[in-house]
Amino acid sequence: MSEPQKYADRVYRSGAGIVGGVLLLALAAWLGFDAILRGDGRTPLVALSVLVFAVPLIVAFSIRPAVFASDERLRVRNPFRTVVLPWGKVETVRARYSSEVVAEGRTYQLWSIPVSLRARNRANRRREQAASARMPRSGRLGGFGGFGTPDQEHGEPRPPTPAAGDEAVLVLRELAERHREKPGAQGDIETRWSLETLIPLAAGAVALLVLWLTS
Repeated sequence: MSEPQKYADRVYRSGAGIVGGVLLLALAAWLGFDAILRGDGRTPLVALSVLVFAVPLIVAFSIRPAVFASDERLRVRNPFRTVVLPWGKVETVRARYSSEVVAEGRTYQLWSIPVSLRARNRANRRREQAASARMPRSGRLGGFGGFGTPDQEHGEPRPPTPAAGDEAVLVLRELAERHREKPGAQGDIETRWSLETLIPLAAGAVALLVLWLTS
């Protein structure tokens, strides 16, 4: 009997965060290298130290965050650490003021799946309008229709889609429920600190502190 086909991980990243990070990196590079090349005295050294500190910080909070979901596990890559959670350990995935996964009584933030209360309110209004559109025509003023986009085949309103962040959370919750009991989805939770981010960040902070103390 052939093994079940395995699919590539679902990847969730914040497009707005990546765009913002790239723009900030471009601005930091422009200002930093201009100060290094044209600055006098200690200015080039200060500018270099600021770049060493700022670049990993920008990358950590904008480009690095991602969530990878497979049939066996959820891998959460946040600014300063990566957490691998087998589905068997995941209790729930939820979206309140932020997206979170709860495992073994602990809560882990999903930085790459931001929650937009504005988008959520819009989705709730569309849901209410779609529900109104499904009411019998005799119950509406003047017998005229409501809101919602008619289905092309049956003339029924299409169900409104939730906000992007909430939709991603619903998919992850469904994956957790579907794969929780599978043998391959068992194991321990693993946590790894992002040394590739923390080491240059600490080096830049130390350099700035030394420059400040010796100024």
